[in-house]
Amino acid sequence: MMKITLVCVGKLKENYWRDACAEYEKRLSRFCKLEIKELPERPSLKEEGAEILKNCRGFTVALAVEGKKMDSERFAALIKQKRDEGAEMTFVIGSSCGLDGAVKGAADEKISFSELTFPHQMFRVVLLEQIYRAFMIGAGAEYHK
Repeated sequence: MMKITLVCVGKLKENYWRDACAEYEKRLSRFCKLEIKELPERPSLKEEGAEILKNCRGFTVALAVEGKKMDSERFAALIKQKRDEGAEMTFVIGSSCGLDGAVKGAADEKISFSELTFPHQMFRVVLLEQIYRAFMIGAGAEYHK
């Protein structure tokens, strides 16, 4: 079973974000082994970056506004390709200050979900939903319309 790790700077503070993430974690359990690593915010991006890099394994995707844009089908194809290769994937969500250049440079791929700025707690839910959608697309399920 594929392993996917989310490396996130900051904690989910409100119950509704934790509940939403828990729902997608439950849904994803039939497709992958999901691990979420919450790292504390640090005084500088460089310090955060060093901690993030220690926690990245396998094919690493940095979520960054300047990253590549892709639709859900293409995102699903990327996850399917990595699954078929037997690769582990790590997705990185930085702090409200962004990601250190070292993290972006070390990432195998940089992806942007939008040019808009999202609250980091909300974005974690959005990312989990898109990973779930990707697996549902791969399974040929009706979820994706």
